[in-house]
Amino acid sequence: MVYPIPTTHLTFFGAAKEVTGSCYRLSHRNINILIECGMRQGRDRLDYEPKGEFPFDSKSIHAVILSHAHLDHSGELPRLVAQGFTGPIYCTHGTLGLLRVLLADSCKLYLRDIEHENVRRIRADEPLVEPDYDENDVAKVLELCQPINYYKEFTIENAFSFKFHNAGHILGSAIVELKIIDDKSTRTLTFSGDLGNSDTVLMPVPDVISHSDYVMMEGTYGDRNHRSSESTINELKQIIKDAEKSGGNILIPAFAVGRTQELIFQLGKLYMEGLLNGWTVYLDSPMAKEVTEFYALSQEQFDPEDQKIMQQCQQSDLIKFLPSLSITESVEDSQAINEHKHHAIIIAGSGMCTGGRIRHHFKHRLWDPRNHVVFVGFQAQGTLGRILINGVKRVKLFGHYIAVKAKIHTLGGFSAHADQQQLLNWAGQFKNKPPFFLIHGEINSLATLQSVLRQKLDIESEIPPKGSTLYL
Repeated sequence: MVYPIPTTHLTFFGAAKEVTGSCYRLSHRNINILIECGMRQGRDRLDYEPKGEFPFDSKSIHAVILSHAHLDHSGELPRLVAQGFTGPIYCTHGTLGLLRVLLADSCKLYLRDIEHENVRRIRADEPLVEPDYDENDVAKVLELCQPINYYKEFTIENAFSFKFHNAGHILGSAIVELKIIDDKSTRTLTFSGDLGNSDTVLMPVPDVISHSDYVMMEGTYGDRNHRSSESTINELKQIIKDAEKSGGNILIPAFAVGRTQELIFQLGKLYMEGLLNGWTVYLDSPMAKEVTEFYALSQEQFDPEDQKIMQQCQQSDLIKFLPSLSITESVEDSQAINEHKHHAIIIAGSGMCTGGRIRHHFKHRLWDPRNHVVFVGFQAQGTLGRILINGVKRVKLFGHYIAVKAKIHTLGGFSAHADQQQLLNWAGQFKNKPPFFLIHGEINSLATLQSVLRQKLDIESEIPPKGSTLYL
């Protein structure tokens, strides 16, 4: 069959000069696929506000390829379906399992916020807000998902073929090796997804790919290196000792997927060392509980060394690996934590403090200088987490100003993202030095990464702006 050959092009709709809202459209032979369909987090607009149409016709998209389940990569899938998308959504089995939890929770919060806003609008005699999607659209997304095993090649409409490699970021995370099929040849576009931090626990080291014609690589930490895992754990130990001495508590905002499970594992190791005697670790997140249970069922995908540690402790259940763990599900149980005046480690969402139960714990404990707040992940511009890290003296929570007197810590070694050196190591494995497109990073990080790629690896790269199109 003879195909017309329109120009192959790649358009950057999100996570271009920013770290959230990943969404890219690749078009070839009149076939349009999306790589990611993510929610923009830390935005300066409220979650319940209508978001309008996508900058493309949802019905024109033939398929979606999803690298992993985090909402900044997957969170707009229900809206895509609500606006007419009916094609397959390709992901790994691990990603599909996590999507069942994350999308349902995100939708519940979204509809709740709209309900609260509409109560306010009724009282103010203002027009009501209609949701962009609902639970039925989430169900449709899950029905459209087609899980693919790692390393199995799959073809889309005789225009593309792809396979997933392990990205080592969270359970099910993938690097996408995608081939653009022409009549006489193929070109390869490699999408890194979010590359994992090879110095952290649970997930394996990201897979290496040695040849590609184009590479889209994330640069979240393109301007810095993490502290080593050893120094990070030593700092956490010191924070625990300081809080114990002062009679304080430790608050840890953490993403329900990935970071929470790593924290449970690391705290379990500290418990085995006798460093958590008298402490209670609260996991104050029903969603994190569901995710942790799914991780426990998928431990064959953990790093082999970490599997050995759990086997030596005769624990095959990640939750039981930390005996002092107390999981709270109801609002009443969460509120009861406030009665625990000291020796409490509280892990709660959201990871960037944009919502969730962590803000309630801040209200009760942020003003007390005996307490500690430990950030273990990236905090995007405009989020409460970034504001606290930047040293603000007081914040407004639930209509009241709260003094910030708790000690603020950033433990970068817990990051699930590769740091600058790890990104260079991964990029350096491409023997043919293909052109790179740097994405998923703030502009300073990407500009620094662009410079070191040129200086150290002789690799040329571009930093595409949002909405731009590149012709391949």
